[in-house]
Amino acid sequence: MIVAMKRLSLSLLTLTLLAGCDTLSQFNKPTPQPAAPKPAPARPAPPPVVTPPPPPAPTADEVALREGIAMYNKGQYNEAIKRLGSADIAGGAKANQVAAAKYTAFSYCVTARQILCRQQFDKAFKLDPAFDLLPGEHGHPLWGPAFTRAKKANKPK
Repeated sequence: MIVAMKRLSLSLLTLTLLAGCDTLSQFNKPTPQPAAPKPAPARPAPPPVVTPPPPPAPTADEVALREGIAMYNKGQYNEAIKRLGSADIAGGAKANQVAAAKYTAFSYCVTARQILCRQQFDKAFKLDPAFDLLPGEHGHPLWGPAFTRAKKANKPK
């Protein structure tokens, strides 16, 4: 019986040690390293920067109109009349011809040439029957009367 007890004790001890070995083998395993961080998903490339095309260069009539109005605004009325009556304006867009006729009329009126002023307003009405002055331009003591007469004379019949 003592021998049986010794064998039993020895068997239990062996089992305990073997069980411990199995537990120890868990500690002997290499520690798993955390996985390398996954690279962030690639961001889509930003859309290409689209720059709008430059505005077209001004036409000859636009340049002439701008220059003529600038001369008028500086009080250079005779120079404005010449520039606004140039071939650049005559061959240009109708809207620019109408604007040129208006500023030419203003230039004639402020230099006391009422007949020529009226003729320029008549020209503006022939180019554009709906031609009108801006609210601040109506009733001006120098060109208001010439404009009113031209408007009455050029009313559609």
